[in-house]
Amino acid sequence: MSRFLLRRFLLAIPTLVGVLIVTFLLLYVAPGDPVQEMVGERADSATIARLRKELHLDEPVSMQFVHYAGGILHGDLGTSYITRRPIIQDVLERFPKTLQLAGTAMLIASISGILIGVLSARHPDGVFDRVSLAGAYLGISFPVYWVGLLLILFFSVKWHLLPPSGYGGLRHLILPALALGTRSIAFQARVTRSAMLDVLGSDYVRTARAKGLGERVVVLRHALRNALIPVITVLGLDFGNYLTGSILTETIFSWPGIGRYVVNAISRRDLPAITGSVLFLSVVFVVVNLLTDLAYAKADKRVSLS
Repeated sequence: MSRFLLRRFLLAIPTLVGVLIVTFLLLYVAPGDPVQEMVGERADSATIARLRKELHLDEPVSMQFVHYAGGILHGDLGTSYITRRPIIQDVLERFPKTLQLAGTAMLIASISGILIGVLSARHPDGVFDRVSLAGAYLGISFPVYWVGLLLILFFSVKWHLLPPSGYGGLRHLILPALALGTRSIAFQARVTRSAMLDVLGSDYVRTARAKGLGERVVVLRHALRNALIPVITVLGLDFGNYLTGSILTETIFSWPGIGRYVVNAISRRDLPAITGSVLFLSVVFVVVNLLTDLAYAKADKRVSLS
C-alpha cells in the first residue's frame, strides 16, 4: 500500500508541474492588462508603473514564472490582484461550499443511478428498462446550464417551491445539486445496468440461486458487489469533475464556491487567483483519483495495490 501511494505521488508531480506551466503561459498570452483592472481607467501612469514593478509584471515571463513557482514551493499560491488577500485563504473559504454541492450531487446521482441500473438489469427489455434507457439518453444529452435554467423556471419561477439561487440551507442546495447530478444519474444508470447484466449471467450467480439464496441476497451481495469496479470508476471521475468543473452550475445558481471564484478571477484577469485555483483543483483531482483506486481494492479483493 505504501509503495503504491508513493508511486502515485511521484507520478502526480510532473502532471501538476505541467498544469502550472500551461496555465501560466496561456494566461500570459491572453489579452488584457491585470494592472488596469486593479486601478481602473483613471489611474496615472506612475501608479500603473509602480504596481507593475511590485507585481513583477515588468519582468520577462520566465522571471515571472520563477517568482511564482518559488512561492508555490514555499506553500504560497500568491496574493489576489483584486481582493489583495492570500489566494489559499480565498480558495479554502470557498472549497467547502463546492465540496458540499459536489457531495450532494454525487449522493443523488449514485443512489438514483445505481438503483435504476439494478432495476433495469433485473428486467431487461421491459417497460422500465426502455423508459430508463430513453431517460438516460436525454439526461446525457442535456447540458448542465440548460437543466439548471429549466429547474429555476419550474421550481422557482412558476411553482415557487425553491429559491432560484444563493447560498443557505437545504432548500438552496437542492436545485444546483440536481442540475449538477442529472447527467451522472443517466450515465451511472447505463453503466450499472451493463455491468449487472454481465455479472447476472455468470456461473457463481447461477450457483447462488441454485443454493436457494433469496433474490435480494443474490443481486446485492453477489451480483452488485462484483459489478462495482466500472461503477466506482464512473463515480470517481464524476466526483472529480464535480469538484473541479462545477463552474457553470455555481455561476447559474450564484453558489459561492471555487468555480464561481475562478469565473470572477478570469473576468477581471486576476492571474494569481486563476493559476492558484487551477493548481489547487488539479491536486484535488489527483487525490480523488487516488481514492478511487483505493476503493477498487476495497470493493474487489482481487485488485492489488502493490
